[in-house]
Amino acid sequence: MDKPRLAVVGASHFQLPLIRKAQEKGCEVHAFAWQCGDVGEHAADVFHPVSIVETERIVEECRRIGVQGICTIASDLATVAVCEVADALGLIGNSLACMRVSTNKHLMREAFAAAGDPSPRSVAVGPDEMGAFVPLKHELAYPLIVKPADRSGSRGVTKLDAPQRDVSSRDSKLSRALEEAIDQSLSNQAVVEEYATGDEFSVEGISWEGTHQILTVTRKATTGAPHFIETAHLQPAGLPSSMYQRVCDVATHALDTLGVRYGASHTELKIAKDGTMRIIEIGARMGGDCIGSHLVPLSTGIDYVGAVVDIALGKEPNLTPVSEPMAAAARFLFDADDVRSFEELKKARPELVRYAHMTTDGGPHAVTDSSTRLGHFVIASPKVTELADYLPDQLAHVARGAFR
Repeated sequence: MDKPRLAVVGASHFQLPLIRKAQEKGCEVHAFAWQCGDVGEHAADVFHPVSIVETERIVEECRRIGVQGICTIASDLATVAVCEVADALGLIGNSLACMRVSTNKHLMREAFAAAGDPSPRSVAVGPDEMGAFVPLKHELAYPLIVKPADRSGSRGVTKLDAPQRDVSSRDSKLSRALEEAIDQSLSNQAVVEEYATGDEFSVEGISWEGTHQILTVTRKATTGAPHFIETAHLQPAGLPSSMYQRVCDVATHALDTLGVRYGASHTELKIAKDGTMRIIEIGARMGGDCIGSHLVPLSTGIDYVGAVVDIALGKEPNLTPVSEPMAAAARFLFDADDVRSFEELKKARPELVRYAHMTTDGGPHAVTDSSTRLGHFVIASPKVTELADYLPDQLAHVARGAFR
């Protein structure tokens, strides 16, 4: 019997767990990506040198091949091709309407506002409006976040604490932030929104025929202002049971708002000290930065990547744990000190290290967004306290106390 043919959009190291899992489940994997020597080009059974933004070509190739499913993990941009191929070929996938609203932060904010989902007030700004844009005219109060309407990985994100006026009465910091966000945006559109305060979390879910199952919640650490590049993730998040349930309720309602029906989801939100919750954004895909591919399987015992493959092939996912859950964390390397600390960890506690990847061999350099970090590693243990010494302060105090 012929192997089922599965298309995977993307070929970077973040897609490698998906490619390998699909092969493990008996699939012939066809990977689509711009040819640049990524690991997935060699790991896939067949590599197609087609950029993930050339959706019409991917549709044509998938029709010619006769794929039985298509999927991706950890990439908003790749979900566009996934949805368009699924729609064109009658495969399992979210609708085009869901794809449009879940990959554009402005449309997402509009949908949340209409449905009553907790979300910061937000305004879209294009190149023509940029020069005359005044936040107060739109009832936006500082501090503000300026970001591209359709990118991820902290690209083009800036926090503005207060207006700064020059002699021309133009807000120069705002202008620079808008220029950077619009330059990074694929649609030449920026989003300006009120800054949501609080600790950062993400909610990792899986959906089948419109029913959502929350698998776990991730607690996050970032560099903070101005760019909020993520430095580490920890699962479980250590939330009280009542707050955990609130988070799950908010996430599932918002997934319904966006029309998510199939596959993995990644809901980012903030919880303020008074318990106020605000959704930052939702990806109708698995969380990146090892969250979905490595942390969820370790912390829940569930074969999350395998569930994504099954759904793409039209099978209801099996969410029964296949291993004993434990505490898991991902840590990202920003400078030479981080690299030295990781080398010391490998010598002192090698049993904690479950995965590591260096993104550059060119030595330390300025980290401007998630894609320019030096590397990352994943650690896990049955006792979360054993991870505390290897986490940033934002997470270490939680690991030392919240799970007792």
